Amino acid sequence: MSTLNLDRLFAPRSVAVIGATGRPHAVGQVVLRNLVAAGYAGAIFPVNPKHEEIQGLKAWPDVASLPDSPDLAVICTPAATVAGLIDALGRHGTRAAIVISAGFGESGATPRQALLDAARPHGLRILGPNCVGLLSPGIRMNASFAHMAAQPGSLAFVAQSGALCTAVIDWAGTNGIGFTQVVSLGDMLDVDFGDVLDYLGSDSHTRGVLLYVEGITAPRKFLSAARAVSRNKPVIAIKAGRHEAGVRAARSHTGALAGSYSVYESALQRAGIVLVDSVEALFDAAETLALSRRALGGDRLAILTNGGGPGVLAADSVTTKGGTLATLAPETIAALDGVLPANWSRSNPVDIVGDCIADRYLQALRVLDGAPGVDAVLVMHVPTALLSSEEAARALVAPMAASRTPMLSCWMGGASAEPARALLSAQKIPCYPTPKAAVSAFMTLVKHRRTQDLLMQTPASVPEVFIPDIPAARAPIEAALAAGRDQLTEVEAKAVLHAYGFAIVDTRLAATPEAAAAMAVTVGFPVVIKLVSPQITHKSDVGGVVLNLESAEAVRSAALAMVKRVQRQFPQATIDGYSVQQMVRRPRARELILGVAT
Repeated sequence: MSTLNLDRLFAPRSVAVIGATGRPHAVGQVVLRNLVAAGYAGAIFPVNPKHEEIQGLKAWPDVASLPDSPDLAVICTPAATVAGLIDALGRHGTRAAIVISAGFGESGATPRQALLDAARPHGLRILGPNCVGLLSPGIRMNASFAHMAAQPGSLAFVAQSGALCTAVIDWAGTNGIGFTQVVSLGDMLDVDFGDVLDYLGSDSHTRGVLLYVEGITAPRKFLSAARAVSRNKPVIAIKAGRHEAGVRAARSHTGALAGSYSVYESALQRAGIVLVDSVEALFDAAETLALSRRALGGDRLAILTNGGGPGVLAADSVTTKGGTLATLAPETIAALDGVLPANWSRSNPVDIVGDCIADRYLQALRVLDGAPGVDAVLVMHVPTALLSSEEAARALVAPMAASRTPMLSCWMGGASAEPARALLSAQKIPCYPTPKAAVSAFMTLVKHRRTQDLLMQTPASVPEVFIPDIPAARAPIEAALAAGRDQLTEVEAKAVLHAYGFAIVDTRLAATPEAAAAMAVTVGFPVVIKLVSPQITHKSDVGGVVLNLESAEAVRSAALAMVKRVQRQFPQATIDGYSVQQMVRRPRARELILGVAT
């Protein structure tokens, strides 16, 4: 359904709270209190048959009695009541609902399906169930039971974990970070990642999207939406379930299986999403990408520093994180020789020595800006008596802002460096307090560039003349199933691949050692023979593969020796014969073993 009626969810003109109450610590009490306290300007309709007034607002006994059709309803009642409420709301004209209530994911398919059946005739969209709710700070709407409000800003945060939503709101408030939307997806019965990404992609107030992903329920929709959004604004994600313990934890608290991390990693990166591994990295990446005004041309970083030790730390971090230290071209070194003292490092990092003043920084920066082989420059400063943090920043901020090459900065020091960092950030020059943080930011830019490259790549088209031979592919599969087998032999598997246009080595089946020897003459020497047995999958483990056989007698002898080895090690195994194929010799070729899973 994508963005159908999502405007009623994210920008409603009125909100009904079903199950609103004045009872302290009840979910309905907290949701209503949050809506009122946030200063939401639209109409608020508390719904509870036991009260005429709740928290100073007129209460309504049921949905049918509401004087208007609320755009959005927040449902805080027990799970058994929700399907009936969804139907009543749909009939009344409501087109979006947040279902806070839990108890659907683990109760089987019937309660979940009842919600969908009630919503679909009306095009009513459901966020949840089992979620914290939704915060839209830009319109002062807090339709959640979060413990505190989110500040307005330009980032959207979308998560399956309600607990992480509240933790992020708390963390962001402490760090002065605001949001356009904070979305707790819960069990994603209807509205899921793909729907929200589609909506946020066209939201002009959202300049970056942050995701916490445990599992994707509609992969095609998600990837399509992610590709579209990633072309216009950064999408940054944490994927839970990297290790088995995390997979078990995600499964236990959502009722859904966290997918294989490596599969998600490949798919998300292919869709233009930058992956990070912590909440702090999520926001650091968003800030870095927002401040970066120029796309990287590559991953080669030059470091300009007045402190040798910090420069070395930064260089080490670049290598550790998979980046590349730029190699200075001879003409770059010659130009730096002309503006720096004789004892400068004459390599990258460019250590311009601790007694430098602002002019030396400026001269070196001009040489590195646009230098061949340099894709970005990290300017580092350690405060000295000769050049304070703020003096250095004031001298360098203008040329860094006007540079041709992307610039990052690292102004080390405590409180004395804060004014300098603020000055640089105000001019959209990313600034960090430590070498490690600065290099992590650079690697975020590198990751974003790589994902954008992947995003724009398209696979080669299927040849128009290609027609698969489906009956030829089905025949060996059906024969194996009829025989009670769950695995194809090598000859059968190659027949299936050949039917779909894969180039394979001509492989033939011989029933006896003598037949294998005769067949080898027809195939042409040198040949390879392999054991064919339904009980033996890994033939090499029992000496069931012999290479480079140059004569018929060598083939017969190798086959007989195979039989003896198998009879000794696996006397219960059935030998169906031997596959015979030409020995392929390709210098510099690589062996590839491909495993495929859905």
